[in-house]
Amino acid sequence: MFGKKKKKEATAVKEQTDAWLEPEAAHDEHSENPLQNLDKQPDWIDQEEEEGQLSVDVYQEGGNIIVKSTIAGIEPEDVDISITNDMLTIRGERKQEKTQHGRDYFFQECYWGAFSRSIILPVEVDVKKIDATIKNGILTIVLPKIEQKSKKSIKVKEEE
Repeated sequence: MFGKKKKKEATAVKEQTDAWLEPEAAHDEHSENPLQNLDKQPDWIDQEEEEGQLSVDVYQEGGNIIVKSTIAGIEPEDVDISITNDMLTIRGERKQEKTQHGRDYFFQECYWGAFSRSIILPVEVDVKKIDATIKNGILTIVLPKIEQKSKKSIKVKEEE
């Protein structure tokens, strides 16, 4: 009886293995083969367009934090800059002129679409004095640092 049970289990395992390895199983969407759809793109990828990320330079100069980024092809009104606590966020959209179907591209590397970048600021800044300009495709944001209050030492005296 013990031998029959082992043989039955071995037969079931072999049948499952054979079914998994058969070429037809690779085309069956209900197959348990985890490798069958590696070349297929998941449905959720088409549903959400990926947002581009800006490259930035962040440095200090005197009493200011300076943020620079290349955003060629963007009008000033298409850029949104916000600051919340110690987080600076730059958002915008680079709009493509017209979609030209049938163009015979040699290269197509330019990014078109929405972009954003959030930066944690290293120090507190005066949000009322932030200035942003675009010149020759370079966005420059000047964030004045809040002056740190001077530390005063208090000498402790012995009371008589």
